[in-house]
Amino acid sequence: MAAEPAGTPHAEARADTERLGRLLGDPGLAWLLERIRQRMAGGRPLTGTVTLSRPDGLQRRAAERLLGRAPSTGHSLTIRLDAVDAVLRRSGVSPDGLEAAVVAITGPVALRAETLSREAQAWEEAMAPLDGLPAELADWAQRIRKDGLVRRLARTPEAAAPLVAAAVQALRVLPAIPPMSRATFAARHLSGAHALDEGTPLATLVLSGIRACTDFPEGAGAEWRREAWASAGLLKDDVSSTVLILNLRGIPALDCMADDGEPAVLTLRSLTRRSANEITATTGTVHVCENPAVLSAAADAFGSACPPMVCLQGQPSAAALTLLRGLSARGAMLLYHGDFDWGGARIATALGRGVPWRPWRYRAADYRAAVTAVSDPQDLTGAAAATPWDPALAAALTEHGVRVEEESVLDDLLADLETFAEMHRTVPGTGGLHWPWHAAREG
Repeated sequence: MAAEPAGTPHAEARADTERLGRLLGDPGLAWLLERIRQRMAGGRPLTGTVTLSRPDGLQRRAAERLLGRAPSTGHSLTIRLDAVDAVLRRSGVSPDGLEAAVVAITGPVALRAETLSREAQAWEEAMAPLDGLPAELADWAQRIRKDGLVRRLARTPEAAAPLVAAAVQALRVLPAIPPMSRATFAARHLSGAHALDEGTPLATLVLSGIRACTDFPEGAGAEWRREAWASAGLLKDDVSSTVLILNLRGIPALDCMADDGEPAVLTLRSLTRRSANEITATTGTVHVCENPAVLSAAADAFGSACPPMVCLQGQPSAAALTLLRGLSARGAMLLYHGDFDWGGARIATALGRGVPWRPWRYRAADYRAAVTAVSDPQDLTGAAAATPWDPALAAALTEHGVRVEEESVLDDLLADLETFAEMHRTVPGTGGLHWPWHAAREG
């Protein structure tokens, strides 16, 4: 009759646990039991030898009592597992041998392969909510399954399951429109107002997803994190997020600034309280730039005659997106120009996810013309990015490998603004039309 597997109730019952404890339970044999358990977990046979380097006197004496012989006097201690098995069977202490004896003393041993399989299945189940994310986050979800971030944050599948589920719940309703504080968002969509507090595992995971969705650039520090959160409409407060404008109208303070042709700064607070629905672009078209130097030069050159402008000052802030969404919803056409580099491409793409815009001297042909005119070429650096409004632009950037800052084409941009301003002055009552020169630039 075949012996029962070690660890079964009958096999354990046949072991004389009292005598077994005296024989194998000696502290000097703890290392031996651990080595045997490792073999059992790996599914390896309990045959051959095990060796301990630099044993102490306690370990040598325990081996002598187990095997009934004096231990060796060398720098290591070697024990034949077949010999131990024979002692246990012959003495009747464990008729089923060494494996049954180890289980009786230390408890059942799970096969490592089975343990790993169960653990892998548990992790897969914990990651399952990622399948419910929107298509634009599919690549991020795939990366999260492999890069170990969730494992580092949660340590176990049991802790990971609610973490992943909460992150997916948050990401599915982002970006927040209108923007709101993180605490308000967390109270509304998650377990409580503090669920996305700085440094929590959930905040780390959600911010990773936000960056993938908004293509927010690499960075570090509190200010960088604040801007990354804001790219999805989640704010520390409603006054830190601002947008720089020129010659927009609709409320008395802006009317006064526009009369003087002076730039103004709007906070998200002012936009979400009442201003966003009142601000207008009298021409029906808004020129959007990336760098403040362009807007400042336009104000210097044209003053109150300059067409309405908005400056992003880098990644689109919550204030900028709120303003531009409002203008677009009321029929304004947004024309955008930015730096010809990979960072500029990411900013333009992020803007396009928030509001519709048309390129303003921001296509492949414009870049090629700018490259030939630049006097001090700078190498293009960083990871490549897509230019979905004109895929040929990304190809041209790769081909030439030269970055062209917005200020380098300032004369061309100002010429466009001057043409637009002149047409607006000389063709009364045509505010909001798509001017002929726009068609030429966009074609």
